[in-house]
Amino acid sequence: MDVSIVMPVFNERAALRESLDRVLATGIPGEIIIVDDGSVDGTSDVLKDIERSHLDACALKVVYQAKNQGKGAAVRRGFQEVSKSIVIIQDADLEYNPSEYMTLITPILENKADVVYGSRFLGGPHRVLYFWHSLGNKFLTLISNMFTNVNLSDMETGYKAFHRSILERVHLVSDRFGFEPEFTVKVAKAGFRIYEVPISYEGRTYAEGKKINWKDGVAAFWWIVKFSLEK
Repeated sequence: MDVSIVMPVFNERAALRESLDRVLATGIPGEIIIVDDGSVDGTSDVLKDIERSHLDACALKVVYQAKNQGKGAAVRRGFQEVSKSIVIIQDADLEYNPSEYMTLITPILENKADVVYGSRFLGGPHRVLYFWHSLGNKFLTLISNMFTNVNLSDMETGYKAFHRSILERVHLVSDRFGFEPEFTVKVAKAGFRIYEVPISYEGRTYAEGKKINWKDGVAAFWWIVKFSLEK
């Protein structure tokens, strides 16, 4: 299909191969762009092996960042390489299930949406984990909705699909996890049609490699306010 997958990766050696296998098994992506954001755990060695052995089920491109700059920076770098009409962001940590790609892109294919958010809070099956983390997500979504006047249920979701043409009108600058609030504020302000669909979610514990923390939540609040008040 006319779909680009952008996969930011940082220290995901253990999960990377399975994540890529799940993406390829869907048969949906026309290309996969993996951005290694300065990993130091051997991820780059796994990626080089994948590049050598990759069978051309779809086009694969790997970009290596010289040092860790954050998810937002990795995603922006990946956006520079996309050539397909629809872009999906796919984390490499197995928290989001590629088998739900069709659920994510159907509103775009039906010309109902320009951007689709996969919401973890609309009734899909999910692993039960941190109460305060969930509450923080809902609080940030509430603040974002207040500033943007949209009624999302999960602004912080890592699963987003959108028309590539959006990148021509939305200039992104955030490096770390500020990407999520920045993207939301800017697509809302630009008047793009936004949909949400329920997705499953297999969250990880910090012992299993989860990286986002309370400091990123505070930063997200700042980004919401900053980008909402920007002219």
